[in-house]
Amino acid sequence: MAKKALVTGITGQDGSYLAEFLLKKGYDVFGLERRASTKNRGNIKHIESEIHFISGDMLDSNSLIRAISEAQPDEIYNLAAQSFVAESWHQKRYTHEVNSSGVINLLEAVYEVKPDAKVYQAGTSEMFGKVQETPQKETTPFYPRSPYGIAKLAAYWTVVNFRESYSLFACSGLLFNHESPRRGLEFVTRKITNAVVQIKLGLIDKFFLGNIGTKRDWGFAGDYVAAMWLMLQQNEPDDFVIATGKTNTVRKFVELAFEAVNIKIESNGKKGVDEKYIRTDTGSVVLEINSKFFRPAEVYLLMGDSSKARKKLGWKPKVNFEELVRMMVKSDLKLLSKK
Repeated sequence: MAKKALVTGITGQDGSYLAEFLLKKGYDVFGLERRASTKNRGNIKHIESEIHFISGDMLDSNSLIRAISEAQPDEIYNLAAQSFVAESWHQKRYTHEVNSSGVINLLEAVYEVKPDAKVYQAGTSEMFGKVQETPQKETTPFYPRSPYGIAKLAAYWTVVNFRESYSLFACSGLLFNHESPRRGLEFVTRKITNAVVQIKLGLIDKFFLGNIGTKRDWGFAGDYVAAMWLMLQQNEPDDFVIATGKTNTVRKFVELAFEAVNIKIESNGKKGVDEKYIRTDTGSVVLEINSKFFRPAEVYLLMGDSSKARKKLGWKPKVNFEELVRMMVKSDLKLLSKK
């Protein structure tokens, strides 16, 4: 008999890659979907017919109980969240309710309906925030610097508490930045690749970013969902950092994106809000730094140590940073050329 998996946030970037992964493994995949007048299934359009959709909401305990009762899942992957860090400053309460209280609702429902189900909770490197050591690993002290990071940290400790108090198989993946062509346009990586392609096609002249000196540990989302699955195949629940162990600046991401469309750029040499990038063949400004895109409390460096996951799970990333940037640029070029 095929295993059953319930995935919240199934229409998002991670949810779509995870659904593909599980279907290839022979799972019956159930997706929790919020009621909306317009379905947002773009990321899973190609596998939509293979997924069993269940209406529900992380803030509605009864709908979660009903979803788990209907699916009777062996595994539950909670990827539902208000996941845009910048927006969390504008929607602090909502971010906390979905990302933290929603996890309590889910775990309560699991305990009541299907206590033998294995549960994966999506953690984040943003919980480390103002980092206390580099690289960051499972034992690194947390210091979140955004409402998003704070809410995710509360969810992390909720998972620990349910695991220790009720013996649930519940674990958290402390995933560092992972991107793909399916990343939303509001996220900085996709904002960059989409804007660079638009400049290449002559659709826009320039775009704006915030602090491009920040450093991140970027991987490919398709690689990271495999780690989620591996965590739930273990005999005992545990938490794992998932990362490449390499860090790059947003500035480097920009430069590689322009390189991928054969546009040469050069900096005006300044740093901070006065920094600009100029297209060398035309002399036109293609990127300007704007302080309105800076975070109220910046996270300057994130770099993960995934040695525990590599040893215990046998996981390692396959797509490197340069390949990731080229993949995203190529996808946006194909998408925008069609339009």
